[in-house]
Amino acid sequence: MRIKQPNKRIKDKHGLSYGQKVFLLASLPLLLATAAIAFLVTTQARQTASREIALLQGELISAKQAELKNYLSLARTAIINTYGRALPDDAAAKLRASQTLSAMLYGQDGYFFVYDYAGTNLVSPRQTDRIGRNWAGTTGPDGQKVVDRMIEIAKQGGGYLIYDWPKPSTGKVERMVSYVMGLQDWQWVIGTGVFIDDVLATVATQKTVVNARVRRTFLYIGAITLGVLLMVFLSGILLNLRERRLADTKLKDLSQRIIDTQEEERGRVARELHDSISQILVAVRYKFELARKRLQSGDDRAVGDLGNGINSLNSAIQEVRRISHDLRPGLLDDLGLGAALQSLSSEFSNRTGIKTSLETVVFHNRLDDEAKTALYRIAQEALTNIERHAGATEVKIKLFGHKSGGTLEIADNGTGLDEMETIQTQGGLGLRNMQERIEQLNGKLRVRSSSGNGTVIKATVPLSHILSPEGKTND
Repeated sequence: MRIKQPNKRIKDKHGLSYGQKVFLLASLPLLLATAAIAFLVTTQARQTASREIALLQGELISAKQAELKNYLSLARTAIINTYGRALPDDAAAKLRASQTLSAMLYGQDGYFFVYDYAGTNLVSPRQTDRIGRNWAGTTGPDGQKVVDRMIEIAKQGGGYLIYDWPKPSTGKVERMVSYVMGLQDWQWVIGTGVFIDDVLATVATQKTVVNARVRRTFLYIGAITLGVLLMVFLSGILLNLRERRLADTKLKDLSQRIIDTQEEERGRVARELHDSISQILVAVRYKFELARKRLQSGDDRAVGDLGNGINSLNSAIQEVRRISHDLRPGLLDDLGLGAALQSLSSEFSNRTGIKTSLETVVFHNRLDDEAKTALYRIAQEALTNIERHAGATEVKIKLFGHKSGGTLEIADNGTGLDEMETIQTQGGLGLRNMQERIEQLNGKLRVRSSSGNGTVIKATVPLSHILSPEGKTND
């Protein structure tokens, strides 16, 4: 008997084990969901932080602008008397106003500046090299025409301007916000500004904090995901170990049943040889010895003894053929499963008196050896169970092929049985043995039974066990 041992690790055509497929099926959706959640959380956090930072920056700059407006109100108050009493071309009044504004310094970098509408700098106490020079049309460090923009804003009544400008205390170019207004009678632009590097530093600090928070959140999500994946992996390992233990247990049980079946078969063959072949051969030997003695004595009865011995020897040959047919019928290999089942059903009907019919299509021997052997043994065991337990008077056997494979159907009109109870409790033979045979072929065994209405057994082998016709490939 050829035994096909199951693999410890069942793999598909891509080389993935059962445990690996379970791990992938559990991990991939989790990874995709986690990646989507991490992306959404990160994007939402960055957008929210950007809005909050922009709002903070706007509030800080608004506070600076309000402060500048107050400073410029103080400067206007300081020169209002001089400006209000002077004529447009009063050079002395303009000089007094310029001196007053030049003296009004505040903070480390705060000062007031004055340009005329032509672009000439008149007051710049912290950058005296600019005084007396015309700056119209020149661009600042950021590419803006700062003086031209200030003149436009002053002519319109006043307003704010943000630009890059050298910081007097450090000489570095920093961001600056200024407020300017126009003295229309004198054609002056008067203004002051503050550097907002502290505001930008605060905003940059907040951005750093937000980015660190986002990274920390992302790391938390990654750590949680890693922990869940580890749990899935460990669960997969435990599941795999459990499946292996169950497989080992089933393999041991199967091996034990196979050994028991082999021993039972050997015992049956031994009994057959002892009870039939051995006795016949002993009788043949006795008759031939008797014929030899009578030939030696010239007794004419020796011819009859030889004839009897030859007949007994023919009986022994027939008995050997019967035993070998039970072990492995030659028809199964020579003519296929249909012919073997026809012979089996005829012999069963003749031996038991139960009416047995076989309905089959021509298979042209297209079942492979494993499928032919399994279906033949299933038919043998089904007929044995019917003979011993069913009390049936009629048995119908059908063998046919279809688009899913091949099916053997055996139906009787006996007393019926409890399918699951029989499969789970029966020993080495019977329905349990049928189920294990069909499972080795990745097929299906279905049993339908009811009390008083008989039993129907359907054994189906998949299309992979159907051989292709000559000259064609298996689809």
